[in-house]
Amino acid sequence: MTVTVEARRRRAEIASARGAHPAPAAGPAAVREEIRASWARSAATVAPDLDVAPMSDPDDVERVWRGSPLQHAVRVMGPQLERAAEDGDLVVAVTDASARILWTSAGRVMRRRAESVGFAPGGRWDEASVGTNALDLALRTGQLSTVWSAEHFAHAVEGWVCWAAPVYDERTGRALGVVDLSTTWDRAQPLGPATAGALAQLVQHAASTARSRSDGPDGPAGPVGATGGLAVQVLELRLLGAGEARLGGRRLQLTRRQLEVLALLALHPEGMSLPELHASLYGDAPVTTSTLKAEVSHVRAALGGALTSRPYRLALPVRTDVDAVLDAVAQGEPTAAAERYGGELLAGTESPELRQHASYVTCAVREALLAAPAAEAALRWARTCPWDAEVLSAALAAVPAGEPSRALLAARLAAADL
Repeated sequence: MTVTVEARRRRAEIASARGAHPAPAAGPAAVREEIRASWARSAATVAPDLDVAPMSDPDDVERVWRGSPLQHAVRVMGPQLERAAEDGDLVVAVTDASARILWTSAGRVMRRRAESVGFAPGGRWDEASVGTNALDLALRTGQLSTVWSAEHFAHAVEGWVCWAAPVYDERTGRALGVVDLSTTWDRAQPLGPATAGALAQLVQHAASTARSRSDGPDGPAGPVGATGGLAVQVLELRLLGAGEARLGGRRLQLTRRQLEVLALLALHPEGMSLPELHASLYGDAPVTTSTLKAEVSHVRAALGGALTSRPYRLALPVRTDVDAVLDAVAQGEPTAAAERYGGELLAGTESPELRQHASYVTCAVREALLAAPAAEAALRWARTCPWDAEVLSAALAAVPAGEPSRALLAARLAAADL
């Protein structure tokens, strides 16, 4: 586990500020104002050496959980939330509107660590009970909140980082609780906040959908499929030229690396193991598997859960422009292939497998154009590959004298030779 010097320095600065509590007005910039304010409120009710969160009556927690629309949402989203916990070495928690934990999911090791500090169903994580934490701040501010390491008020949880996002009733706007992702501070990933926010949005939608069904003539909603009850939609990947991903026509907000993950999974409909995906994406680069798991978790959230684990596999229909180009080549339609070719596959990618596949696609189209040289196909190819003099020369040689297209080909060829 790699912990950066910057992370250690930041943790030391925060701990120093805690030692100076109440913090001076001109204290270290690492301590945010909302954290300082929470420390001040917490000091009135919580001892810093609190070692475990107080627990609610189990029967009362069970009663609240059974009546909460969030239970329906977790029933729908359960597999996705459990995979997020497993992939990211996380504890995933859902609370009620008082920051009382109603449900958690985690692997064996992380669950044991969490339960040792009362981060389990029934645990009361409101500020007055345990001091500064992300669950309470998210409910208090109505925004995605992060509390990192020594920002926690209770020393017992200074080894944790938590990202929490509020969940609302979409009909009334009333807060239902939060979705929280927690892990140890040395496992923290930059994608943690974005993943927490995306999962909270999905839980909120699932809770509202379930409530609408329970209000309908058919009674309470039953379990639904792995896509969280969403209608099956087509994932469209444009990988040639400027890449983008669309789900049901809606553009997904993904980083370049996450788009590369999608591209690799689209190339492997049978699925990929974690080591296979890591090797194909990073090669020999020193990138941890935790980083890759965080990228996959974000992609899964963007797809509404339609990405399985063990192996990683896209669980929805996929269309790519790469397939369209290769299909045209296979059917002996070089003009159509040249028209659909939008440029090099994710140009500039450092993924070994994607670079290899980019070369394969480009070579396939070029060979088709050289095997059956034609003016229209060569001119379309020149829109994206204007430097390819060989394709233009072959087409020019194949066009009879007097054909108008010869002038265009000659001009393109002259420009390619500059």
